Amino acid sequence: MLKIQKLNAGYNELQILSDVSLELKPETISILMGPNGAGKSTLLKSIFNLTEITSGTIEFGETNITTWPAHKLLKLGIAYVAQNKINFAGLTVKDNLLMGVNHIRDAKLIQKLIEEMYHHFPVLKEKQNEYAFTLSGGQQQLLAIARALMSSPKLLLLDEPTLGLSPKLVKEIFDHIVYIRNTFKTTILVVEHNLKSLMDIADCGYVMIEGKIVAHNTCASLKQDKIMEKVFSGTFE
Repeated sequence: MLKIQKLNAGYNELQILSDVSLELKPETISILMGPNGAGKSTLLKSIFNLTEITSGTIEFGETNITTWPAHKLLKLGIAYVAQNKINFAGLTVKDNLLMGVNHIRDAKLIQKLIEEMYHHFPVLKEKQNEYAFTLSGGQQQLLAIARALMSSPKLLLLDEPTLGLSPKLVKEIFDHIVYIRNTFKTTILVVEHNLKSLMDIADCGYVMIEGKIVAHNTCASLKQDKIMEKVFSGTFE
C-alpha cells in the first residue's frame, strides 16, 4: 500500500527525518510512536508533500508520489487529518463535509457520499446544520475524520486524533478508527500519544527517535519489548 525508502526531509535547511524507511500493508492500522520532537508529524506531512524532501522515495501502490502535490494525492486516495484547528469553525457540519469533496463536480456522487457519512456517523446527521465550533471535542475530531473519508481514501493519515480528549472520548475515537478500517477497508497510519489502548487494536507500530525509525514490529511484540520503556524514558542509545 505505502512504501517509504531512505526518506530525508525537513523544513528549509532544517533536516528532521534521516533515512526513514517504512512499509504499510493494505487494510492495516499502524502507529507512529516516539517522544515529542521525534519527527512523527513531519513524516505524516512528508507523505502528504507538506515538507521539503531532499532524498528518498515514497511509493503508493506502484506509483512514485514523492513529488506529487497534495491535491493530486487526495485524488489518488490519500487523506490527511492534521492535529488542532482541524475544522472550519464558521461553517456548518454539512459544509465542512462538502469541503472534503471540493474537487468532485458530480452533485449526485457528493450527495451519496454525504448520506454515507450520515449513515456511518449518525451524530453528524443530527448536527448537520450546526456550526462546527459548537461541537464537542470528540465530535470535532469525528467531523474532521469524516471530512477526510468523503474522498473515499485508500490511506488515511491521522495526527494525534485524540489530543486533549477525555478517556471516554479517546475510546470512542479508537473504536471509530477500527470501524473505519473494517467498514471502508482503509489503511490507517496514526501518530498518537495514548499508546496503551491504541496498541491493543493496531496491527503494527514504528518507533521514532531523533528523526529515525529505531524499531518496528507487530504491536503485540512491541508491548513485550523493553525498547518502548527505553525510548520513552530517554535511555535509548
